[in-house]
Amino acid sequence: MSESFARRIYLLDPRLLNPEAIAVAFAKTSRSPLSFDEIAAELNDEQSAQFNEKWVVGYGHASVAEHAILHIAIENVSRLAVETIEGNRLASFTEKSTRYQNWEKHAFHIPLELRGHPLEQDYLDTCSKLFDLYMDCQPQIQVQLARENPQQPGESTNAYERRMHSRALDAARYLLPAASLANLGMTANARTLEHAISKMLSSRLEEVRQIGSSIKETACACIPTLIKYATANEYQRSLPNRIPPESTRSQNKPESVDWLKLVNYNSFGIEKILAAMLHRHGEQEYELCYEHVLNLIDKEKRTLLKGILDGLGPHDNLPHEFEHTAYTFDIIMDQGAYYEVKRHRMMTQSPQELSAALGYATPRIFKDSDLLERYQSAMTAAAACWFKLAEWNPSVASYIVPNGFNRRVLLSMNIREADTFIKLRSSPNAHFSVRRVACRMAEEIQKAHPIIGEFLLQNTAESSESIDQSYFL
Repeated sequence: MSESFARRIYLLDPRLLNPEAIAVAFAKTSRSPLSFDEIAAELNDEQSAQFNEKWVVGYGHASVAEHAILHIAIENVSRLAVETIEGNRLASFTEKSTRYQNWEKHAFHIPLELRGHPLEQDYLDTCSKLFDLYMDCQPQIQVQLARENPQQPGESTNAYERRMHSRALDAARYLLPAASLANLGMTANARTLEHAISKMLSSRLEEVRQIGSSIKETACACIPTLIKYATANEYQRSLPNRIPPESTRSQNKPESVDWLKLVNYNSFGIEKILAAMLHRHGEQEYELCYEHVLNLIDKEKRTLLKGILDGLGPHDNLPHEFEHTAYTFDIIMDQGAYYEVKRHRMMTQSPQELSAALGYATPRIFKDSDLLERYQSAMTAAAACWFKLAEWNPSVASYIVPNGFNRRVLLSMNIREADTFIKLRSSPNAHFSVRRVACRMAEEIQKAHPIIGEFLLQNTAESSESIDQSYFL
């Protein structure tokens, strides 16, 4: 290799170039023979803006905007609003955890729509009742947990107390309403950010629309061209009104419905995966690969799959060919569990609006700590407040719903994502509510596809039934 073609790998320093200039420097390489740093050296803010105005905005070359990256700090927004913010698959998020941090007494959002409304005081009183018990119950729960879980040999007192406090928060968080205020960090490219802002501006909640406006204003100081045309989307805003109300009414009582169902999957899922592997690493067309696999007996399929997965480490992902088969689950889970599930954005998630209509889960520790009556009283008050608010505005009513209330969610995922979810969320350090979901999903996959189920990387020390018995009433 001659010196003029020597390999170079380097950073375009965001401390020296703004995000729009970096995006333009990368975009111009398709037509310019210059190196990236030479292209960047010729740019200024005005030229970058002109380029983006012409090519990204004018001609729709939106992929250019993916090179402009922003890191946005978002503080004191409701956990209900966080759902919309985090509903963007190609962004990255880190948020305040209900498992490791305490919420302060008045750390809840008061919706603008509710200001001056006759139900405002009821809402405030209910939030206060939930937060009072949230704070009061923790010491009592921690004492009971210490009785049940003695300090381990070699465990320091500080480490033991932190572990018990975290376990207490795992139960106490069931009382936190969706109005609870949270902080989160968001990293996104300008193309994703434009979609996210449009989604927020289209929300039926005033808080979310205001957050969208603030993010747009803040981001435009850094990328003045790439997102300046982000606006509300009338289709998104009006979509809920396009569904006939009579077709959405519940036909079942929650207690009469199995809480998790595998409602759709491909009967020949293992055959599709194995055929895809043969196709990728062979020379035949897919139909011949599929026909070959169909003619194998189960023992041969199991041997072939075992050979493919042999050597796969605990931190390795399954090959992409495992994405050729998928599962759809209809699940009723508590809102706390869904808050863990929603982070897995490679799934397709369709949650119903957060409500009190499906009842609530009760962690067993509240009974063991002599707090059951107070817990039930607080949850009953929250449900009563929700029903009154929902008659007026169902979207605003969601703010008052605590983590303990159940929510119905439709989840679709390929086996690669299912394996990742089950491996992570069935692990002993995951919250018991989401461990229950992950274990049950694994059990349903094992019934549908026994050969695939044998190779799922799950925690086999528990089952969904044993978690139910150990942690819930």
